[in-house]
Amino acid sequence: MMFTDLAHAATQASWDASKRHPFIQQLQAGTLPGDTFRYYLIQDHYYLHEFGKLHDLAADQSQDPRVVKQLRAGAESLRQGEIAVRQTFFDRLNITPEEVANTAVAPTGYAYTSHLYRSLMTAGPAGAVAGLLPCYWLYAEIGQALAGTGSPVPIYQAWIDTYNADDYTGSMKDQLALANYVATPENTHQLLDIFEKSSWYELNFWQMALDHEDWSLTPSKKSSSLTTN
Repeated sequence: MMFTDLAHAATQASWDASKRHPFIQQLQAGTLPGDTFRYYLIQDHYYLHEFGKLHDLAADQSQDPRVVKQLRAGAESLRQGEIAVRQTFFDRLNITPEEVANTAVAPTGYAYTSHLYRSLMTAGPAGAVAGLLPCYWLYAEIGQALAGTGSPVPIYQAWIDTYNADDYTGSMKDQLALANYVATPENTHQLLDIFEKSSWYELNFWQMALDHEDWSLTPSKKSSSLTTN
């Protein structure tokens, strides 16, 4: 069985919870508050820039031409695709560089990106590939799941379209192939652990956005328990 088959089976429960998460349900229904989507975009801006750096750092550490080529391609695709689309969202919502600079990265986003750096440091380029993969793959599945119904809010529909587009799903499939390539009988257990942790952070990223999570010592007024049904 390929690594990606094992990984998908191991994280099915958390991925199903992501697809049913109130953030996703409200985005599809058009009821997601605009300030929550705005907060999510700013936090995702931080995440995506670290996500891109990880591709390049992992490529720098790899001696395998195939791994280097795919990681560089992934970083470039991210810059030309997802990050570029995000900038159009920023422009439409008038999210300024000053607003971004004045918004601290949330604890969950900080922990998630720290996990990705740790994955590279402890398991090398293969660890980075496993850690990065859930973001590619889960968003593609969510985009596909939401495409049929869509959202009545144009910018939410544009978000859905990003992850159901052929160029995005093509990049995702390339990353699936790369993960199967770098997985070996010796490292599969470690890579699965990394993949599962990234999937956990993906689920909690939605809740972070709903809560407008910050570094306060007391829970946010928006805080609510994680809903999975």
